[in-house]
Amino acid sequence: MKKILLAFLFCISAFAVRAQVPVDTTNKTDIDTSGQKDLIDIGRSLFRFTPRKNYKEKKQIYFSFLPISSSVPGGSKALVTSTTAGFYLGPRKTTYISSVTFAPYFNLKGRYGLPIHSSIWLTDNSYNVQGDTRLLVYPQYTWGLGGGQPEGNKLLVNYDYIRFYQSLLKRITPYLYAGVGYNMDYFININTIPISPLTNFTNYHYGTAQGINSFSSAITFNALYDTRENSFNPLPGAFANIIYRNNTKLLGSDNNSRSLYIDLRKYISIGNSGQKNQFAFWAYYWTTLSSGTPYLMLPSIGNDPYQRSGRGIEQNRYRGEALAYFETEYRRDITRNGLLGFVLFANINSASQPNSHRFAYLNPAGGTGLRVKFNKKSNTNICIDYGISNGFSDINLALGEAF
Repeated sequence: MKKILLAFLFCISAFAVRAQVPVDTTNKTDIDTSGQKDLIDIGRSLFRFTPRKNYKEKKQIYFSFLPISSSVPGGSKALVTSTTAGFYLGPRKTTYISSVTFAPYFNLKGRYGLPIHSSIWLTDNSYNVQGDTRLLVYPQYTWGLGGGQPEGNKLLVNYDYIRFYQSLLKRITPYLYAGVGYNMDYFININTIPISPLTNFTNYHYGTAQGINSFSSAITFNALYDTRENSFNPLPGAFANIIYRNNTKLLGSDNNSRSLYIDLRKYISIGNSGQKNQFAFWAYYWTTLSSGTPYLMLPSIGNDPYQRSGRGIEQNRYRGEALAYFETEYRRDITRNGLLGFVLFANINSASQPNSHRFAYLNPAGGTGLRVKFNKKSNTNICIDYGISNGFSDINLALGEAF
């Protein structure tokens, strides 16, 4: 537990560095992309496409597109088509870039997913509207609660899943926002393969009966601090997000329950050469505050709001009534024009033990990755990461940085 606390103190201290003097976006100019190159530039040169002479930054939406074949939870391969859209809903000097990410996947075995994430910044950053909608049909493995579970001690859980999250946050002071939201999670026909009571496997009694549905409906209270201008590829700045969730039977939940999610991030540039040379830090603490949380909604690695934590660790490998996570990454350009770059990353997590609620096990992972600039206007990279942990390794392809 002391090691976990030290990791969080380190991240918080990194968060505080230079955060006392944030740079107001109203004083910023457009990012200079002269001398920069992306895959769109290469495509234009290959196909000899020349933009119209009167074309100058009138384009308002910047798309990035990546069709890939990748593994999905529960095993097997699927076709994943990731599309991101970046756009401005106000003057660029006073408004952050809004983002929408759509990454549907499917295979020939009846598994598919339709996830959509959005973060919309209204004119002059007056409001931030956040959305997370998912329709998923796939199984996932579970290893029970806490750490220390051997790799082979797992059970395949099958279900359909509908998620609908929406939040509206209003600016209170520069960079600081507060608001409310609605969260709905609906797990349909939860069953195990082969048939084996999930309740017996996990020794957890909420949302684990064979063949049941699990429904949770909640009001959330949100606080946000964000000095980043671009969530696809954050520049130096800071981010903090607190979400308090209250599931209640009054809104149709199967059980009353409460949870808390705290997310801290800090980005620090090194030197003034113009090339990216940056450290990024990320920590979150996710915990239940009462009994009644369905098993599939308990804090677990890789199931943070954007499902980007735990590179090098299998999704859901560690689950508990509380989860602590810390990650650091070094980001550097390889070419002066920004077309190619690389990252080095390391992360560590700990899930609380059942009954005692202690953080008894630390689970590290690390790896490296290649960056290829797809769209310099939205600063969106194609990210190819290789991560490894004890008994597991994987390759992840995505649009936009992990955090």
